[in-house]
Amino acid sequence: MTLEILTSDRLASLRHGFFTRRGGASSGIFAGLNCGHGSSDQSAAVALNRQRAAAALHLDAADLVGVHQVHSADVVTVTGRLGVPPRADAMVTNLPGLALSVLSADCQPVLFADIRAGVIGAAHAGWRGALDGVLEATLAAMEALGADRARSVAVIGPSIGQDAYEVGPEFVATFLGADPDNARFFAEGKGDRAHFDLAGYGLHRLRSAGIGRAEWTGHCTFSDPARFYSYRRATHAREADYGRLLAAIRL
Repeated sequence: MTLEILTSDRLASLRHGFFTRRGGASSGIFAGLNCGHGSSDQSAAVALNRQRAAAALHLDAADLVGVHQVHSADVVTVTGRLGVPPRADAMVTNLPGLALSVLSADCQPVLFADIRAGVIGAAHAGWRGALDGVLEATLAAMEALGADRARSVAVIGPSIGQDAYEVGPEFVATFLGADPDNARFFAEGKGDRAHFDLAGYGLHRLRSAGIGRAEWTGHCTFSDPARFYSYRRATHAREADYGRLLAAIRL
């Protein structure tokens, strides 16, 4: 099956994409393009999936660089192929021939570019990373390479939608404690539950940081099992594990 790659007109001049699960070699609960070595999927299947994704970007698999994601605000400036992936949640580079990649399964995969400056970035932004500033940190690291945030673009890929993202009062309190205005990103749910708008919050943080353009592709990972992996959906179904979606960008 052919790979399905979601792209943005805002990044059209660069090879990039948010890969869905379609077209991969994995089977069972991982069926499709599971690109996460951190899953319990067969390593050979994951390696083949990553090779297919890299080929779609006209690269070798070794040029598909990533980090050991830990829900942090830490950013790595990539100056060549990475050996042992550093613990971080975002990367930036100005080197051609390398693809910055992040994995997700409900969290926000975010691709960045200042096309004129020749600087790109990629971030994994779950609620914790977004709250702690990983998106702003990515923009700052891009600026250190010569980018201009007012000229930069960020695109948030498939992530969990607000209707599916039910949270408890402690979660809400954490956000309101950081900024009372964050109340606007919550909708009332049943009982003491609320529904969090993760992509809306990500867009707010990006725009408040002064980025030139920010958008979300509008795809909810939870509600479309044929195309996307979802940690929360797998948890509700009591599945043993879940696949990881790949997002990548290169100069």
